[in-house]
This record gives sequence, C-alpha cells and structure tokens, in this order.
Amino acid sequence: MKIQTALLSVSDKTGIVDFAQALSQRGVRLLSTGGTAKLLAEAGLPVTEVASHTGSPEILDGRVKTLHPKIHGGLLARRDSAEHLKTLEEHGIDRIDLLVVNLYPFRETIAKPGCTFADAVENIDIGGPAMLRAAAKNHGTPTGGVTVVIDPADYSRVLADMDGPNGGPSYALRLELATKTYGHTAAYDGAIAAYLSSLATAEPVQDAAPELHPWPQVLTVQVTQQQVLRYGENPHQAAAFYVDRPVKAGLLGSYRQLQGKELSYNNIADADAAWECVRSFQGSACVIVKHANPCGVALGDGPLQAYQQALKTDPTSAFGGIIAFNRPVDEATAQAVSAQFVEVLLAPGYSSEALAVFAAKKNLRVLEVPQGDGRNDFDIKRVGGGWLVQNPDDYQVPQEDFKIVTKLAPTEQQTKDLLFAWKVAKYVKSNAIVFVGDGMTLGVGAGQMSRIDSARIASIKAHNAGLTLAGSAVASDAFFPFRDGLDVVAEAGALCVIQPGGSVRDDEVIAAANERGIAMIFTGARHFRH
Repeated sequence: MKIQTALLSVSDKTGIVDFAQALSQRGVRLLSTGGTAKLLAEAGLPVTEVASHTGSPEILDGRVKTLHPKIHGGLLARRDSAEHLKTLEEHGIDRIDLLVVNLYPFRETIAKPGCTFADAVENIDIGGPAMLRAAAKNHGTPTGGVTVVIDPADYSRVLADMDGPNGGPSYALRLELATKTYGHTAAYDGAIAAYLSSLATAEPVQDAAPELHPWPQVLTVQVTQQQVLRYGENPHQAAAFYVDRPVKAGLLGSYRQLQGKELSYNNIADADAAWECVRSFQGSACVIVKHANPCGVALGDGPLQAYQQALKTDPTSAFGGIIAFNRPVDEATAQAVSAQFVEVLLAPGYSSEALAVFAAKKNLRVLEVPQGDGRNDFDIKRVGGGWLVQNPDDYQVPQEDFKIVTKLAPTEQQTKDLLFAWKVAKYVKSNAIVFVGDGMTLGVGAGQMSRIDSARIASIKAHNAGLTLAGSAVASDAFFPFRDGLDVVAEAGALCVIQPGGSVRDDEVIAAANERGIAMIFTGARHFRH
C-alpha cells in the first residue's frame, strides 16, 4: 500500500506545490505534465515529465500525452495479481500508486463572456478523465490499490494515512476517493453534454460564441447526499436530503445545525419556504411558516418586534411552526420565541445568550444559515415518468412598471403596504390572498381552488386573531377572474389592492374598485406557487 510513484497534473493548482513537497519528502517519485510539471520544477522539486517517462513525446498540440500503456498500465495493473505484475515487468512499466488530476476547466471556460465554440471544444479533457476512471477502477482491495485525488481538500487526508500504521492510504479512503472521482467525471461529462445539446444550430461557427438555447436537450443533475431522513412526508415513505456542491451562498443547503433533533423531510421543506421568504426583505423581518405557507410575516425595528408582529397574524397556526429571521437573534428574541412550541428556527446568527436560552429546549432545531444572494439555477418538480424544470421565480417587477388602473391612486403608506403584501404573496400557495397593514400580515388565505374562498379565509383568519382589516392593503398572486373576490376584500375593509391583471374581466374588476373607492395597481406579472 505504500505510495512510490505519483502522477500530478492539475488545472486547479491550489496547494499542489506543498502537497508535492510533502510527497517528495516521503520518498515518492513525482511524474507530471505541462504547466504542473513546470510549476513543480520551479519550486525546486525533482519531477519527471510524462513524455520522458513514457519515451513518447506529447503530440497533436498536447492532445495526446498520457494516453500511453506506460501510464494506463501503471494505473490499471492489479496489485494482487501476479500475472499483472509480471506483465508490467516484461514491458518495463512502473506502477503509478497515486494519481492527482483536475480536469480542463470546461465549465469555467464556457461561462466566460464570448467563449467561442472552438475554445469550448478544446477545453474538453480526454486524457484526464481516462486516467481518473482507470485509477478509480483500480482503487484495489485491502491489500493494495491506486489512490486517486481530484480535490485539494483531500491532500492532507492522504498524507495522514501515509504517515499512519499502514504506511499508505487505507482501503476505505481509496474507495471513498474513487467514488468521489466517478461523481466528478460524471458531472464533467454532463456539463459537456448540456452545452453541446444547447447549441441553437447544427453547424456553429468555430471562432464565434454560439447561440445557446436556455434549455439543453440533455440535462444532468448531480447532487450529494447530506442526510438520510427518518422518513418522508409520511412515516411510510423513505427520504433523504441532497444538496448541490458547492451550495451557493445564502441558500438553505448551507445551513449549520447548532442544536436539536434531526431535521425531517417536512422540516426542511418548510424551513426553505420560511428562509426564502425572510431573506427577500431588506429590513429586519420575521416569517412564520406552517405547512409551507407563511402564516405570519412582519417587519420591525429588530427581530423581537418583527417576531411579535408576525405572531399576531395567526398564533394558532404558528404553534409547531417554522420561524425564520433575517437578522441575528438576541436574548430578548430568544426568550419570546421560547415561550411557544417551535419546530425549527432559522437565522444568520445567534448571540451566545440566545443560544443559552434555546439550550433549555433540547428538541428545538436551531439552524444558522449564512446570508447571501445565491439563487438556484432552476426548480424541478417530479411528475410521472419525467421532470418539470423551470427558472426560479425570482423576477422582481420594477416599481416603475406598476400601473395604477383606478381613479384613486394609493397613498405613500398604502404603496409601502402593497409592496410588502406583494412580496409575501409570492411565497403563499395559490390561490393566494394576503391582507397587510403597517408592515405586518393581517390575514392569509392560501391554497384554495377558488380565489374568492382564499379571500374569505384570509378575512376569517384576521377576525379570529382579533385583527381589524379596516384600511388594509391586499395582494392577490394572480388576477381576480370576477369582481366577487374584490368585493369580498373591500367588504372586509381593504382600501387598496395589488394584483397582476390580465383577466378578460379586468374592466369589470376595475369598475368594482372604483365603485368601492379602492385604489388598485396592476403589476403585469403573477406569482403562482403550487
């Protein structure tokens, strides 16, 4: 299992010189190619060019340099096979015990503005994937095999095992790194397939940036298991949580759990709904979610006031809910939150005093999610035999595109409330009706088959919570198909409405608003959420 010869050829040169120095100090012979070999030589390390090792020069502008029996034979020979080892000896082939390879930066290349088709194709690595797959296949058995490394983060682990009692990487580590390698090459090939199948023309111009369709014919999705869950939405369903690698800053997948029970399937789904909503606000905000719907949202001077206002909307539904803040949680907020039953708490940070308060509630799941503006590349929904794929709903209608369609225009305060209500409605399941006032939700109607029922439910919830809707603002995630829905919110006390418009009966709804003295804005965009 001792590593005697290593081949290093990387595009990501992070830590490679230090790693090569450590290998050399442990008596490992270094082979390398191109820029990596030059870098190691400049660092004063004894390195042999692959061309010298194989006795064959690089040809075809470097396209062929490692595709050689002395490379692949050295990688693929089974260490526990006397016949394989005899064959190596007969052909003068040395074993290669460690392979460190990063592939050509294909994804980084095509992401550059103006990347030509020829540049994209030239950055499709051939020798690298071939070596990686060979080394990973021959990760071996407990008695010996090849160690393959694609990630600089694993350099220290390899060195630690080399210094361990076995004198080389353990079988468990070799198998883990081999598995990681196949995931890496699969994602790499998936990116190439997606790019090529996005070409808008069958004959792209070689020296020009090609036109690309937004949706490739071949879409490869690769995610990494974060956690096997106790069960899915229901106890008879198995489930697991998978995340992107890397997770973009600000997305739920980057959470760190500070305390509490393991997260469940529903916990994660609801936590994502709460986090996406709360991070959409600039001011200090609190969002309380139950069954993927916001049941209370509010702005405040700080997290405590935002929480107290959000809780007023629907304290009954808030029991056993998910609470998210977009500001660090202090002790006073922690004391207030701890007074009720909460499943999951999310925030970008917590004071030590707040964590001490939560420590008394050992089952409370406390998550720290770093702030950031990352967005998913696309959303996916599974259907029978296929996938529905779309862009995330992160479109923000410019305020200057809003159209006042009634005789009355909203006041400055009403406009603020309408913008707040419109933002909340985006995160409420359709059909969605949201009443707000003074930076807090007053009533939320969600997920009904008819919009008028959502309007009625939102009004009923406000009444049950002891909140008045007099002078309130209302957001509807899609247009009112008839005037009856608008009549309901007007009778409840609303004085202004924001909605997409676009119904064949818009004139009827506008006339009803004018009749009732309501100011109404059309946004021209809807926010269905199913």
